[in-house]
Amino acid sequence: MGKAEAAVLSTLMPAVAAAGMRRVSSYRRAGAARVVVEEDCWVVEEQALFIDVAEIGLYTLMWTRTDIAAAAAFLPADGVLGDVAEPEALALCAGFLLTESMIETMADIAEMAFCPDAPNLVRVRLVRPSQVNSHRRGGFVASSCGICGGVDRAGDIRDGLPPVADTLRIDPTTFESLMAALQSRQVVFNRTGGTHAAALFSAMGALLASAEDLGRHNAMDKVIGQRLLQGLPTAGCGALLSGRVSLELIIKAARAGIELVAAVSAPSSLAIEAADQLGITLCGFVRQGRLTAFTHPQRLI
Repeated sequence: MGKAEAAVLSTLMPAVAAAGMRRVSSYRRAGAARVVVEEDCWVVEEQALFIDVAEIGLYTLMWTRTDIAAAAAFLPADGVLGDVAEPEALALCAGFLLTESMIETMADIAEMAFCPDAPNLVRVRLVRPSQVNSHRRGGFVASSCGICGGVDRAGDIRDGLPPVADTLRIDPTTFESLMAALQSRQVVFNRTGGTHAAALFSAMGALLASAEDLGRHNAMDKVIGQRLLQGLPTAGCGALLSGRVSLELIIKAARAGIELVAAVSAPSSLAIEAADQLGITLCGFVRQGRLTAFTHPQRLI
C-alpha cells in the first residue's frame, strides 16, 4: 500500500485506542491475488493485575481493562471510593475473591484499595483471613484458564459446594434478545475480535451486568463483582457467556448462586458433570433461536 493510501487509512482510524485496545501494524494477505497489504489494526490489550490478599497470597491475573476509571477503594462502611460506582478492577477483584472462596459477602472485606505507588496492584485485607478455605494460595492466573493445576483436582474443587437454589424460571425465547443486548455491548470485541463477554440477567429477562475481557473467567468475575459492589445479590440470577463453558465457569457460577448458565458455544464434559451435581441449568449453542439444555431443564418454561 502506498503512502497516500496509508494516509487516508490513518484518518479513518482513531488516533487513540479505546480502553482495552491497542493499535498495531500488520501485514494482511488479501484475496486470491495474494496481495500483501500493510495496515494498522486494533488488538485486544492484555495486562497484569496484582491482587495482594494479606495473610493469604499474591495473585497475578492477566486481564483486559476496558474502563478508564481512576484508582479507587472499597470500605464496607463507605462503599466504593472513586470516580464510578463499580470500577472494573475492583469488580474483578471482588468477583475473584468470591469465586475463589475467600469471601462470602462484601462484609468479609476489611479494605480493598489500589496501591498509590503501583496502579496495577490492589491490596486486600480480610476480616477473618484465618477462616479462608481456598484451593489457591497465590499464584499466576493466565488469561486462557481460570483453574491452575491438574484435572485430578477438579473433583476437589467442586467438593463441598452445595447445590444452588431452584427459584429461577425463564422463557427460553428470551435468550435471543438477551444475547443481542450482550453483543451490542461488546465494544472491544467488535473492534478486535479478541475478547469474551459475560452478563447476568434476571428471571424477568433484564440484563443486570455485562463485561468483556480477554479471559472468560475474568469476564464472569467482573459481572459478579459489579453486583457485589452495588450491594445486590447474584443468587437466583442467570449468566450469559459468549463462548464455550468449561469447569471453572460452572464452579464460579455455583459459588455466586447463579442458577442458569447459557452460552453461545459448547460445554465441556466436566462442566456438564459439575452443573448436574450443583443443580445448575446449563444451556449450550444458544444462538439463532435454538439451544441445547444439558442439565436441569425444569427452569426453562
